Amino acid sequence: MTSQTITAAGTWKLGDRTVNRIGFGAMRLAQNGEALVSGAVPRDRGQAVEVLRRAVDLGVNHIDTAAFYFSPLRSANELINRALAPYPEDLVIATKVGPGRDPSGEWLPHARPGQLRGQVEENLRQLGRDHLDVVNLRIVGSDSIAERFGALAELRQAGLVRHLGLSNVRPHHLDEALAIAPVVCVQNMYGIGVQPEQDAFLRTCGERGVAFVPFYSIAGTGRQAGAVGDDSAEVVEVARAHGASAAQVRLAWTLQRGPHVLAIPGTGDPEHLAANVAAGALRLTTAELAVLDSLHTLHRGSGAS
Repeated sequence: MTSQTITAAGTWKLGDRTVNRIGFGAMRLAQNGEALVSGAVPRDRGQAVEVLRRAVDLGVNHIDTAAFYFSPLRSANELINRALAPYPEDLVIATKVGPGRDPSGEWLPHARPGQLRGQVEENLRQLGRDHLDVVNLRIVGSDSIAERFGALAELRQAGLVRHLGLSNVRPHHLDEALAIAPVVCVQNMYGIGVQPEQDAFLRTCGERGVAFVPFYSIAGTGRQAGAVGDDSAEVVEVARAHGASAAQVRLAWTLQRGPHVLAIPGTGDPEHLAANVAAGALRLTTAELAVLDSLHTLHRGSGAS
């Protein structure tokens, strides 16, 4: 595999930054096993650094991270800094604010508007940067985001943040945010059979020129614990026809939902990394897409999340 493989999936512009549509999610980087839990087993530092450098060698220029991605002894942001600084000019690092964890790994209440600057500055410190390329406001619930997003818009005006995005949001949140400042991306949980009710929102993002960036597109309901390993017969059959893995089929299907859809699969395994990047060149046939689309919509209204 060469660095040209990644370009088969095409590119998208996040504001004024062009990224390859296959990116890298750093959530799994800091530990072995389940992420975002206290007492996680730290990943070997050398392996994490190797994976990050290999990702860039393969053409990845969009990395998704957060200051709350850490395990005992390991922080995803600081691993990124260690592995990749001085950063390549084309590398876009997107981070998230809103949630927080204390040093023991326990979750804290989501940040209030006045606390968001501190979270942005912590990301800057850990990454060793003087500005952040993309900051996503991650929320829980359906309440107004105007005050919190407005606080981030002020940091953008101050030059600490280049572009803004949203995470775990609903359509009315995008409307609310766009009335305040430009939004370059929406990160929501999405994949085959995972939140099919997001289909319309995905299309709306495309119509507005906003990237849709699914998370857990491979893991699905396994979430931060990883893929559950019970792929349906339909996914397995399509994978077999292409000599691919079920995970690659899931990524390929996600990318074929629209040119504005970006993938950020995460791994700490160099072999899984190479397979994820290769999925960008996998083209599913019209018949295969129809089968997988039917499987996807079967879950509409079933409460999948």
